[in-house]
Formats: sequence, C-alpha cells, structure tokens
Amino acid sequence: MPDANTALILHLQRLSTEDGPGIRTTIFFKGCPLHCWWCHNPESISPHSQVQWLETRCIGCETCLEVCPNSALTRQENGEIFLDRVKCRGCGVCAEACPSTALELLGEQVTLDELLAELLKDRAYFAASGGGVTASGGEPTLQASFVAQLFDRLQAGGVHTALDTSGACSLAALESILLHTDLVLYDLKLMNDVHHRRVTGQGNQRILDNLVSIIKLIQKNNLSTRLWIRTPLIPGITDQVGNLDAIGGFLHTDLDGEVERWELCAFNNLCQDKYRRLGLAWAFANRPLMTQLELDRCEAAAKASPFDADRIWVTGAAKVEQ
Repeated sequence: MPDANTALILHLQRLSTEDGPGIRTTIFFKGCPLHCWWCHNPESISPHSQVQWLETRCIGCETCLEVCPNSALTRQENGEIFLDRVKCRGCGVCAEACPSTALELLGEQVTLDELLAELLKDRAYFAASGGGVTASGGEPTLQASFVAQLFDRLQAGGVHTALDTSGACSLAALESILLHTDLVLYDLKLMNDVHHRRVTGQGNQRILDNLVSIIKLIQKNNLSTRLWIRTPLIPGITDQVGNLDAIGGFLHTDLDGEVERWELCAFNNLCQDKYRRLGLAWAFANRPLMTQLELDRCEAAAKASPFDADRIWVTGAAKVEQ
C-alpha cells in the first residue's frame, strides 16, 4: 500500500459539476471496503492496480502475449485474446507494450507534489465558478493520510475541498481529513442493517455512528464544514418508501440540523461496459433508467419524511419515454 506521500488513484475528472458546488476536479482513489451490487465504478473496488481489456481496439499483434511475465494472456481458438484474471498481477507490462491501447492499467501511483501540481492547473475554473477539488473513489479514507495532507495544502492555496465518502472507515481516518475539508458528501444507502449487509457486504452501524460523530466534531471545533447527504436511488433496493422515510427521520432526529442538503441520485446504467472490460457480471445489466414518475415518487416519499422538504434535491437523468 502507498505511504502517506503517495496514493493509488484511477484518474482525474476535470470540469465535473456533480461532486459538489461549482466546477470541480474529482480525484478517484482506488480501493473500497464495500461491494455494492449497483456500484458504478467497479474498477475502484480493488485496492490494487488492475488491467482492463478493450477488445475492439485489439489488432491481433500478440505483443501482449510475448511480454506478460505471468502468462496471463493467451489466444483462444476463436482468435480472441483471453485475460486470466487469476494469473494477472496488475503489473501493467502488457498495457505499456500494447500498441493499440487494447489493454489499459487501472491504478497509478502518484506523489503528493505531482498530484497537487496537476490539480492547481485548474485553479482558474475553481475561482470563477466557486468550485474546487473533490476526493472520491472508491473510498478516499482508505488513503486518509495522503488525502489529509493534500486537502491541507489545497486549502492553504485557497482551493475548496470536498470529501465524497461512504463512511465505511475508521473514525480516526475521517477526523484527520475533516479538519481540512470544506464539504462532506456522505452516502446513506439503507437504514436497515441486514439489508445493507446483504447488498454492500457490510452492515451500516459504523456508517451511522461515524456520521453522528462528524456532526459532533464539526460542532466541537466550530468548523465551517458543510454536510450533504447522498442516497443512490437503486430500483427495488434503496428507492423503497420505507427506506427513504427512515433516512429522512434519521437526518431530522440524529443530526441536529447540520445537514444542508439531502440529494437523491437517480440510478445510472452507464457503467455496464466497465464490468465487461473487467470480466465481471453486473446485477443491473438489463435495468433501464428510472422513469420521471419513479423519480417523482421517490422525491415525494423523501419530502413526506420528517426532514426539511426544501433541502431535498433529485439529481440525475430519467428514462426518456417513447
């Protein structure tokens, strides 16, 4: 694992308008403790580098077969290249040698100074729009020491910082970052612990406890950190009326009025190709976008909960009706 001065990231997404206020540059860190059935960034789950295969780019030169040190690549009888992910160690030798970029390495080690210099190239966009930098993933708190140092230096340079987290981490990791964070984007998926464990691989008690502790830390230290809650609307799982009512009740009762915004994020199916490139199946492969009627129902359920209706937002695209 990287030390405090290096981190494993997937990529930077510039000109983002979905990860906090203004125009932002979002850093996608690699590694996540959850395995949500609907994950839109499956390439971010593993804390190690991985190789993805884009077969339409392959020119059949077999360079990758020759250079792979682990014999993880072979040509099948039908002529297609097969990537054995059990043998693959994510070293990236094949991706570096591939002349057509049919193989790509997911996960790059960067130093703090390198990343900071790259992020500050976008400072003019941040200043003009009220934007900044968002640490996302994956789960950025798995590399907490790095993120805390990065945010400290960004804030010193006048750049707004946002942490996008599932809360499935140690409280110490959250606290170290929070002291240098202007905005927390905190995921709340399900209030029922059994259901949460079934669809994410972990229970939700630590997530709920951490959220309450964040509020206490903000109040104790008189921090100006803002808090947005985000709930992904997953058909048949998180979009149920009972779940939305329970989340709204928790926000109203347990968080002492500190939640500035509760965002309901519409289900997104644009990640299907990512699973195919990684040789994975996706539980929602055949599920279309939610209709506007479905989104309206979720919004109504949330606004009927005890949480302030004026602070509830629905984001994301709806299915276009024919």
